[in-house]
Amino acid sequence: MLDVPYGTQVDGATWHPAVKAHLHVGRDVPPHLAPYVPGPHTLGRFIDTTLNPGDPTPAPEATDDLEPRRVQFEAADAIAERAVAGGRQFLLADEPGVGKTIAAVLGATAVGDLRGARRVLVVADRPAAITIGHWCRTITALGDGGLEWVVVTWDRLEKVKEHAWDVIIADEAHALRRTSTKRWKLWARISGHAKPHDEAPFVIAVTATPGHTPLELPYLAPAFAQVLDEPMREWTSATKPDAAFATALERHGVGMDQGRYGATWTTDPKRRAADLALVRGWLADERPPAMLHRAAPWGPVPISGMPVTLNPAERAAYEAEWGEFCREMDLARQGRNVAQGRAALLRFRQKAGLIRVDSTVAWIAQQVDAERQVACSVEFVSTAADPIADRLRNAGIEVASIYGRDRFDAEAERLRFQTGQAKVCVFTTVASISLHAGETLADGRQASTEPRVGVFHQARFSGIAARQVTGRTHRDHQVSPWHVAYAEGTVEEQVGKVMVERIAAASDTVGSDTTGLADLAQLLGADWLPPASLTEDRV
Repeated sequence: MLDVPYGTQVDGATWHPAVKAHLHVGRDVPPHLAPYVPGPHTLGRFIDTTLNPGDPTPAPEATDDLEPRRVQFEAADAIAERAVAGGRQFLLADEPGVGKTIAAVLGATAVGDLRGARRVLVVADRPAAITIGHWCRTITALGDGGLEWVVVTWDRLEKVKEHAWDVIIADEAHALRRTSTKRWKLWARISGHAKPHDEAPFVIAVTATPGHTPLELPYLAPAFAQVLDEPMREWTSATKPDAAFATALERHGVGMDQGRYGATWTTDPKRRAADLALVRGWLADERPPAMLHRAAPWGPVPISGMPVTLNPAERAAYEAEWGEFCREMDLARQGRNVAQGRAALLRFRQKAGLIRVDSTVAWIAQQVDAERQVACSVEFVSTAADPIADRLRNAGIEVASIYGRDRFDAEAERLRFQTGQAKVCVFTTVASISLHAGETLADGRQASTEPRVGVFHQARFSGIAARQVTGRTHRDHQVSPWHVAYAEGTVEEQVGKVMVERIAAASDTVGSDTTGLADLAQLLGADWLPPASLTEDRV
């Protein structure tokens, strides 16, 4: 089995449709094909072992390159205790940077030993060029515990759906908060979501931001059902999983209202607070607990607004775009045309951000002059990432680019930033990469120690996404302030203020206050659109 990049032709590597992979048939791998041999714990290595069961490639020895901290051993112990008690799921919800990856690997290894497991599946977030290697290196460093590990990304679940798994780690599990996706259907099958509690694999759900509301926690339904001593049929449905989950929550006291697109969480603030305590308590108060949440000892991220004063030409352009957006949104609202409304919102955000590119570039350059490294979070490529990166390079500033599918080698770009070769990183991803100062890199080197500062070129509507982004630099005992850029005296200013006020809520262990999301929708005249129009992540 060979990992040959899409669209690349290599002598001696043949595409086999039945396997859906490139293969080389022979006793030995020719030297020119050696770079394409899949590494340990990858999907390619798993397929290779499946095709050659009598001659598997030996697993690497533990390198001892990582020294787990006490908090990580404590998390692993908590996971193991839940498994010993017959639990089927554990939510590891520590804050970004506390060390969930190492804790999850240690916990899965312990569960595997306790339950006589054979295989562990790790489902990681994108970008694959960074996350796959990160998980594989962690497993290799800590040792595989005699287990067969396979690391894939969420978009490769199709490749592993036919295989049985004893333990599953769902990294960035909030990716499962919507049940209408193909990802959810594959997950439900692979994780045994609807199976009886004693027939399903043990799942370790890993995320610092589980969901905006209790309704976005369907992936935790197995844990809820089990601690409440109910069968899974009371919590899920093959045809209407959202409705079944909402009904189960309401039956147990969570406040629900009927919205245009189905059940919605109550808007009563007192009821919301009670609901959060209730749902959190189902897992946290179980003995042994079915979840663990620990705040970062270095404190919450310092975050503030960064108003940008538009010049007369920029102000005129902004007002013109705002007027056009209002007209388009009003037409879409009258016709109840959701697609038109979403498109109008997308275009306005892109154009408004493009108007402020020069200001963001100037601010970043000033930070670099002050000997800081800058992480710049954007949502759009052609109207934000590209122009910001291009103008910084034209000013003589090296930029690491982590955006645009397959345009850049994400891990190589990350390392350029981490080693200080590039002083700025422009990125669209919201999770699963580390950009913090002083990080110990895979080759043993230490990342540069210049302080990191972050800027949101566009305010994130999703509290989950925003909280995840700040955790790229504000982690592992490194304090990194973040700023939200917006045009002064515009609707962007109001949106930015709401984001600053609400970002902390996204780290709640079982859902956050979504009043801010409703406020944003009202500010933009988009309160008639489905909530996903605001919260879906764009790249």
